[in-house]
Amino acid sequence: MSAPLYVAVAGAATAGTTTAAGASEHRPLIITLFGLFVVATLAITVWAGRQTKDAADFYAGGRQFTGFQNGLAISGDYMSAASFLGIAGAIALFGYDGFLYSIGFLVAWLVALLLVAEPLRNSGRYTMGDVLAYRMRQRPVRTAAGTSTIVVSIFYLLAQMAGAGVLVSLLLGITSDFGKVVIVSLVGVLMILYVTIGGMKGTTWVQMIKAVLLIAGTLLITFLVLLKFNFNISDLLGQAADNSGQGVKFLEPGLKYGKDSLSKLDFLSLGLALVLGTAGLPHILIRFYTVPTAKAARKSVNWAIGIIGAFYLMTIVLGFGAAALLKRADIIASNKAGTTAAPLLAQEIGGGSGSTGGAVLLAVISAVAFATILAVVAGLTLASSSSFAHDIYVNVIRKGKATEKEEVRAARWSTVVIGAVAIGLGALARDLNVAGLVALAFAVAASANLPTILYSLFWKRFTTQGALWSIYGGLISSVVLVLFSPVVSGKPTSMFKGADFYWFPLENPGIISIPLGFLLGWLGTVLSKEKADPQKFAELEVRSLTGTGAH
Repeated sequence: MSAPLYVAVAGAATAGTTTAAGASEHRPLIITLFGLFVVATLAITVWAGRQTKDAADFYAGGRQFTGFQNGLAISGDYMSAASFLGIAGAIALFGYDGFLYSIGFLVAWLVALLLVAEPLRNSGRYTMGDVLAYRMRQRPVRTAAGTSTIVVSIFYLLAQMAGAGVLVSLLLGITSDFGKVVIVSLVGVLMILYVTIGGMKGTTWVQMIKAVLLIAGTLLITFLVLLKFNFNISDLLGQAADNSGQGVKFLEPGLKYGKDSLSKLDFLSLGLALVLGTAGLPHILIRFYTVPTAKAARKSVNWAIGIIGAFYLMTIVLGFGAAALLKRADIIASNKAGTTAAPLLAQEIGGGSGSTGGAVLLAVISAVAFATILAVVAGLTLASSSSFAHDIYVNVIRKGKATEKEEVRAARWSTVVIGAVAIGLGALARDLNVAGLVALAFAVAASANLPTILYSLFWKRFTTQGALWSIYGGLISSVVLVLFSPVVSGKPTSMFKGADFYWFPLENPGIISIPLGFLLGWLGTVLSKEKADPQKFAELEVRSLTGTGAH
């Protein structure tokens, strides 16, 4: 993705000397804040682990969280480093066009609220595979659902891991390759500990704490920026436009997108992936199973919309504040995608580079960004390990004959394996532009997961073949299109800078792969010799809409 949003995590890997210089003078403060967060969350994880007795506790936190608590945890899961760092940077460099990302992310929750949250909570038990297997052949659809979940999670996880390792390396002044690998490994070990010890309960509490920290940190910087302009939004926007060097164009559409038909098409493709992909992200979907009722699931999404909406409104102030108070050249010198705009703004609003206030705010925002990444990687790891253990190990390999104890043990061991894979790939990708990996996660979720969920819940004729065609077709098409797009090769910002083998012109495959996923689901169904069971669909429909028989 060329989008600054998706370069957020990758950009941390190449953040420039401005942030490093400010961080080096007060490194003990940064280390202390990081240490306090890690110790506190590990203590909570150990406490939660003692409360984890069975599979329902490990996968769904015992379904004991309230709508507000789950909404807060969903917010913590959703507001990743890409949101926090990327949107502020996009607005700082591109003004109005950067602001469009906030809209896409927020609108996405309407899809989750209206179409997915309540029916999914009623229809499944722990994973997306439960919903599909209710009225179809278990082994093939669970294998497909598990494969899709793990692929989405691994690529999303890889981006977060690589970004976390390099961000921490940068702030701690570690420049050697070995040092960066050690940091990535330590982040991975923390992630494994959160999930294996605490399960869903521990992960949920970590995400709730992270959401509070992120909102508090963002609120503080927002207040200080507005205070500097006497809470006059017009003055803030005016100075941002003047300081950007673009004048009034900075506040109008077209600075980043709209220059030609290809860029417009690319933005439309990105928007589709953002809006539709969110409702298919596995680490978001499993959160609906942590509440006791469908009503609580709906409430949790309502809370998430409110919290996330407030957060994105504040990122607008952060972005335009950075444009108004920082030199555009300094932002670009620190990071071409503007990723470090928020930390630089925190340093500037606190008194500037070298000042104690600036160092404190820089350390706080950096620690919050680190907390953000840790919480997200824990959620992703839990989603992928749960899907492997519950869908593939228990229902495919063991054919439903495994005990709950064996199932939880398999989930914990798969967490270790997936964590090890993420550590290895994150270490290898530490110097790469990992933007395409996040794009791939959203594209797969929108292309493979969402069509099968919606068809399964709302289409009576949907069959096993339709589900398989939809999942594998969406998965393969999105992967292939990204591999042969400018994200991977052909441009200075590509993952492999020296190569040029792209033929797909767009940097997001959503506009092709998402309709293809829906089309293949329909085509596979109408060409299938298998007949859907109308009684099973009727049972699923009653269950999804009323909650009768739901866990």
